[in-house]
Amino acid sequence: MRHLVTLDDLSNFEIEQIFRLAEGMQSQQETWAGICRSKLLATLFYEPSTRTRLSFESAMERLNGGTLGFADPSSTSMAKGETLADTARMVTNYADIIVMRHSWAGSARVMAHYSNIPVINGGDGSHAHPTQALTDLYTIIRRKSQVQGLTVGICGDLRYGRAAHSFTLAAARFGANLVHIAPHGLQMPPWVLTRLAENHKQTPLEVENVTEVIETLDVIYVNRLQEERLPPNVDAKAVRGSYLLNAAVMKNAKPDAMIMHPLPRVNELAYELDDDPRAAYFEQSANAVPVRMALIASLMGLEQLILTQPPTRNISESTEQCENPNCVTNHETYLTSECETFNGDAGVVACAYCGSLLS
Repeated sequence: MRHLVTLDDLSNFEIEQIFRLAEGMQSQQETWAGICRSKLLATLFYEPSTRTRLSFESAMERLNGGTLGFADPSSTSMAKGETLADTARMVTNYADIIVMRHSWAGSARVMAHYSNIPVINGGDGSHAHPTQALTDLYTIIRRKSQVQGLTVGICGDLRYGRAAHSFTLAAARFGANLVHIAPHGLQMPPWVLTRLAENHKQTPLEVENVTEVIETLDVIYVNRLQEERLPPNVDAKAVRGSYLLNAAVMKNAKPDAMIMHPLPRVNELAYELDDDPRAAYFEQSANAVPVRMALIASLMGLEQLILTQPPTRNISESTEQCENPNCVTNHETYLTSECETFNGDAGVVACAYCGSLLS
């Protein structure tokens, strides 16, 4: 049985197979209708969601499967103190596959550990959003044919944006040249930069304003300020609106550049760009459905893909408690601390749940 907690759970070859399947499902949807008949997807959304939850429900319905779940954790047994482990064991009795979104980093890994059915991470705190990254790569490939060799600028709140974290790691895996664009204090966190260096031999160019590099970018990936995840010592008013992509900025961009955004947007992406042929963010949102259709069918073993072994991760028990207050290990006290040691000379050690670097 396979899960998707981070993109480390899939090989590049498997991702490419999922994209081929998604393309077939997108062009010939009737052919695939019925593949999930009598199957149920559990949508466990402990955090607000529009696109992710609805696109997963749409994907399952288009495969003639059913959905059950919740989008209000206050109406669940979590409000009574039920653990993620017990929730996983319980939902296994009712569904065939789970997609979960939660505010704790590493929560999807816990759900997968205790579940007897496939689990998909729909976003865990400020850690990862792997299905968004799959959708992002798929959208780029449909427009540009490939990711390798493209200069990809990731702009905005990179410290707390889980979509940005998963996307930069995914783009690096497929050979993009990375540029990180963020205001002071919102730069990509050390754990992501370490993974880029250790696993993908990439050291992205880091700048504070997109105007510094706009003319070099093939892809401009904008992220909103994650106000709901900002720690108390960060003044949201001070950084709100500190970056904006608009028509004036895009005048200096390449004629065939792509503008992307995982959405929702707040005040970082001007509405005047919606009619710009370079805007790909609504196309990006639409592509989420076939990608998630293909992922559901693949993880449930309903489509005969050639599954390979995912990249090996060096994970072991740890005597050191993760210092990230948002890590699931600091909320679910029955969990055993685990660490991941990266391949490479540095011997860097990180929390296996939330990715935070350990001292």
